[in-house]
Amino acid sequence: MSTVQQPDPSDRPARLTVGVVGAGRVGPALAASLQLAGHRPVAVSGVSDASRRRAEAMLPDVPLVPPAEVLQRADLVLLTVPDDALPGLVAGLAETGAVRPGQLLVHTSGRYGAKVLDPALRAGALPLALHPAMTFTGTPVDVQRLAGCSFGVTAPEELRLAAEALVIEMGGEPEWIFEENRPLYHAALALGANHLVTLVAQAMELLRTAGVEAPDRMLGPLLGAALDNALRSGDAALTGPVARGDAGTVAAHVTELRRHAPQAVDGYLAMARATADRALAHGLLKPELAEDLLGVLATGDGGNGTTGTDGTEGNSR
Repeated sequence: MSTVQQPDPSDRPARLTVGVVGAGRVGPALAASLQLAGHRPVAVSGVSDASRRRAEAMLPDVPLVPPAEVLQRADLVLLTVPDDALPGLVAGLAETGAVRPGQLLVHTSGRYGAKVLDPALRAGALPLALHPAMTFTGTPVDVQRLAGCSFGVTAPEELRLAAEALVIEMGGEPEWIFEENRPLYHAALALGANHLVTLVAQAMELLRTAGVEAPDRMLGPLLGAALDNALRSGDAALTGPVARGDAGTVAAHVTELRRHAPQAVDGYLAMARATADRALAHGLLKPELAEDLLGVLATGDGGNGTTGTDGTEGNSR
């Protein structure tokens, strides 16, 4: 159940015409969700063939036009381009006179707050930063996933209620992020989501190499439980050979990775060091067991160790 207080009806934005500049994975999904809330998509721009196909699939009958024409047609414009392209796009639109006074200009970058829209603000636009904390596929399933999705919201104080109302209309949960905290906020999400994909993909590759026929089936319940435990308990959920201080087991892991997947060694060592630091700080890793473990992690030397420091094989917990 949503814990966000619903805005007063007088604070809800009127039904708006919606345009999308940048038909990547995010823009069409947000426009489709706004359409479900009663707003009307009227224009979309896309450069690649893939983005054009995506727009046609998720926003049928909405014309594909150049970015400047999107701004001409729409009351609310979603700027859903890559982070590095956003400042130049905003400056260019403002310089060419495409921005209209009173127009809602929304970007979805996690990195930037509202200040990146200052050139449009000076042209009279109303700037909003609404970043959905969600990974997108570019398919209609994304619209469903927005239900309950948190949005990082940054906007001028006088536009805060309007920004939060738009998020709620898309099914999301607004979370206010101060301008100066946007880069840290975005780094946290990238660390948790983007790097998770890399870790899971590497684990699946290693399991295939080890002869597991269905690594996705094996990992699914394990990773689901680990994620749930981590979200519930934080560092207290740490388990495994690093948290136990099983230096021999970790050394054996390094040896096998060097033999079968040398490209994964650096990532394994970096995450194991971070895990050891957190386990030590939380009191899970006993200091008397940490020395040998940290020695293995510092040298990256797998040696020939196959047993735990007490002479027994490490368990799989």
